[in-house]
Amino acid sequence: MWKLLVGFIAFAALAIFIMSKGGDIDMSGEKHDVAVPHAAEAPAASSAPASATPEAASAPASAASN
Repeated sequence: MWKLLVGFIAFAALAIFIMSKGGDIDMSGEKHDVAVPHAAEAPAASSAPASATPEAASAPASAASN
């Protein structure tokens, strides 16, 4: 029984050590933000006039696809 407890403590310590070295890890749970980060980009992209030129067809759809 004591081996199980020691193994659990060692595994938990290793997991905490790895997560602390991992950088930006958010353990606070599920987020329900009202603000949408891409809402400002949608009207600008949809208001652009459509072009039938081949150059426009091969251009990326948004800045995120670069």
